[in-house]
Amino acid sequence: MFPVWFGAVAYLLIIEPPLYFPAAFGIADRVDTMFAHNVFTVDFLWGRLPLYIVAIYPMMATVAFEIVRSLGVFRRYGTLVGAVCVGFVHHAFYEIFDHLGPQLRWWEWSVHNPMNQPMFDSVPLPSVVVFAALWPMSLALCVQFFVGRHADRGRRFSATQIAWRTVVAGVLASLGTAILPLPATVIGGLTGSSTAGGIAYAAELIAVFAVAIPVLYLQWTRLRSTPPSPIEPRYLSPRWLIGYATAYLVVMAALWASALPAYFGAVNGVTAQGDPTGSLGYTVMCFAIAVACIAAVRTTAPTKATVLQQVTAAT
Repeated sequence: MFPVWFGAVAYLLIIEPPLYFPAAFGIADRVDTMFAHNVFTVDFLWGRLPLYIVAIYPMMATVAFEIVRSLGVFRRYGTLVGAVCVGFVHHAFYEIFDHLGPQLRWWEWSVHNPMNQPMFDSVPLPSVVVFAALWPMSLALCVQFFVGRHADRGRRFSATQIAWRTVVAGVLASLGTAILPLPATVIGGLTGSSTAGGIAYAAELIAVFAVAIPVLYLQWTRLRSTPPSPIEPRYLSPRWLIGYATAYLVVMAALWASALPAYFGAVNGVTAQGDPTGSLGYTVMCFAIAVACIAAVRTTAPTKATVLQQVTAAT
């Protein structure tokens, strides 16, 4: 859990500052201002980075990773497929938040920036794919490769070993954020068409869905039909973490409910207050996936007694 949490923080500290200050990093000619956060009570980086962003990166990445790990996907299908499933689960949780933020003025996208095209209602499609699915997939791949697969075999790490592996995972995950969307980036660049690039982005997202949905469903049904045993141990995720994910969905549902009157009164995707609206239909789908993921973990979680039996048998 901790490598994912702090790996996400390391990733944030690598990725976010250049997006906020492209000129300071010498990339203003290639990466103009893409978005700006509103002003909040607690901000960092001279008012550019709100506290909730620092919290939501590691929270969502850890929740997605723990859900996939709890369902035994990494053990059965390996690091790559497990990472794809993490990207899928993270995407569902994140897009609930992503399609609400612009309407509530939590942030504003620069719709004239070519890197934000095409738009999916109030959210750039590249963000829907890259930041909601591909970066957590990249982080999960690195964390599982450097830490998770070894821990699953019973290896224990010292604090120093965990620290450097976490930093490396965060650094490599940031590189993965540039590598994984390369097909869409190249197609958009070669054609000069945001539509062609958007189709390529959508194709990458569909590929993630095509892998993750059957894997997660089959693994859930398999765990439901096979009782836990010391021969094939199961991982028990912390109950508070799943509870936290549930609380997040409850809060997001309340915020969405408060935004619906303005949403339904919007004209051409813009509310009477001048705020852009997200996709309600896509958000409902993501809510359904997120709830199903939590239910899958809850309905297959081993009891503490079973876990104790597994530990006893292993020793």
